[in-house]
Amino acid sequence: MSEHVSDPFQEILAGIDPVVAKQQLNDKVGMTVLETSPERVVATMPVEGNLQPYGLLHGGANAVLAEALGSTVAALNAGPGKLAVGVELSCSHHRGVRQGVVTGVAVPLHVGRTTVSVDIAITDEAGRRSCTARLTCAVIEAPAQ
Repeated sequence: MSEHVSDPFQEILAGIDPVVAKQQLNDKVGMTVLETSPERVVATMPVEGNLQPYGLLHGGANAVLAEALGSTVAALNAGPGKLAVGVELSCSHHRGVRQGVVTGVAVPLHVGRTTVSVDIAITDEAGRRSCTARLTCAVIEAPAQ
């Protein structure tokens, strides 16, 4: 498990196959989780190592960051005995980022019994928004262990 993962996120991973827990995409893109609560999840990701051929931050890397943060918000709001699974992710890329670190901030838009929708804003080091994303997750029963 990565040292980047905060305690609340560890709780989400509790009970997951240890082999799977060690293969988190968050680690591969260099994500560092800074804050986790049901109301707000914040993480950073380096641009270096996550580029597309034109030298810009890859849109898919934005999507990985957005999905990770949004899914965490949804999971923290799903409730006991429940899981949150992504059903729709939408990303609008506003500006290219060539270097440094981007920061993603996810906040819930809707927390319902069967769905959670989350707004994710990704900004560059100057605070300029580079991507806006929305993730909707279905809330389902956790499988019996």
